[in-house]
Amino acid sequence: MAVALFGTDGVRGTANKYPMTPDIAMKIGIAAGRVLKRGSHRHTVVIGKDTRISGYIFEPALTAGFISMGIDVTLVGPMPTPAVAMLTKSLRADLGVMISASHNPYRDNGIKLFGPDGYKLSDHTESQIESLIICDLENSLAEPENIGRARRLEDADGRYIEFAKNTFPKGLRLDGLKVVIDCANGAAYKTAPQVLWELGAEIICIGNGPDGLNINSGCGSTDTSLMQKTVIESGADLGIALDGDADRVLLSDESGNLVDGDQLLAVIARSLMEEGQLQGGGVVATVMSNLGLENYIKGLGLNFIRTNIGDRHVIQAMLNGGMNLGGEQSGHIILSDYNSTGDGIVASLRVLSTLLNANKPISQLCASFEAWPQKLVNVSYTGKNPLADKVIQEKISKQKDRLSGSSRLLIRESGTEPVIRIMVESDNTKLLDEVIDELVDVISVGPR
Repeated sequence: MAVALFGTDGVRGTANKYPMTPDIAMKIGIAAGRVLKRGSHRHTVVIGKDTRISGYIFEPALTAGFISMGIDVTLVGPMPTPAVAMLTKSLRADLGVMISASHNPYRDNGIKLFGPDGYKLSDHTESQIESLIICDLENSLAEPENIGRARRLEDADGRYIEFAKNTFPKGLRLDGLKVVIDCANGAAYKTAPQVLWELGAEIICIGNGPDGLNINSGCGSTDTSLMQKTVIESGADLGIALDGDADRVLLSDESGNLVDGDQLLAVIARSLMEEGQLQGGGVVATVMSNLGLENYIKGLGLNFIRTNIGDRHVIQAMLNGGMNLGGEQSGHIILSDYNSTGDGIVASLRVLSTLLNANKPISQLCASFEAWPQKLVNVSYTGKNPLADKVIQEKISKQKDRLSGSSRLLIRESGTEPVIRIMVESDNTKLLDEVIDELVDVISVGPR
């Protein structure tokens, strides 16, 4: 069996096909239990999931793996990824597991692992788990009298709702604010509307009727058109769109214009700086973030650190630099004063508190910088990775040569699906469009 399980965000793939099979899930539970056992205490794992129908496959499979190792399991049901990270730390568990493929369609699923500190496991620890999958793990199993137990945490929703509300400034309320909340038919379909409502907002919920198949389908942060349309039609003050596991968030202003993760970073960075709460003297973003954001952050006298794509890279750079704010253009916003991973609900509340204090429309608040023209295109492929082909690489190099000055070109393989992502950024929009079109044509043809 090929051992290539962990990617940029845990294990992910099409449900019921390698590596996302119940057999592999159970072995991950056994192997992770073996690697992460520490001390002689009774070990505990927290397991959450989003609303995909295949969650009913992987939740019991993982549970079987862990309890066969003598590890107790606490099941929290459909919960946001950041809630699982928070509960893992709050409950003093030894491991947290989130069953989700985040923003992917329902056909996919994934397994993310968190350590007792609420942070995702290191590459080294994941490699240790991966190496054990092909081993005979039978000798590692617990004796019958030591088999673990599984229980369901009935107040998991309430715990996370109170946690999120407590990140909002004391004495501040959302009364009088009309908010559209799009839950992507995903993990936050219960918690996100409840948080906003309990803080006083008038809420209009969409994407809050999961059926196991409609997660991220025509809704959420991957398709914000319904949220933007609803904001306009309802006369709401703003819209909030989460993704399937609620670790990403994008906003809409009162006119239906989209507010991306770069703009959210700009707003939060400035507000934290003005309040004397920004740590490390800067902000962490990725190579995808717009040059306009970089110029804006540097104009505030702050450092701007870029990392590779993926929230684990952002978080590591934040830890290295002692920073408490980082994020991605896609809407992963990490506020490490509150949580150890991207948290769409908490990030939204931070923007809402800034909005109330500024006493201005969201469109004005989020007009911090003028973004450079940037275009992102995804090209799907089957079979061999097109970027491994020398002929294609030569054609890509020719397109790179056409760009100059501050123009940027980024081409990469997705770490979560068979897609090549192309990003071009240039103040010459004609050249930008030409380069994008040429690259799409080249990569779409594929290896010869």
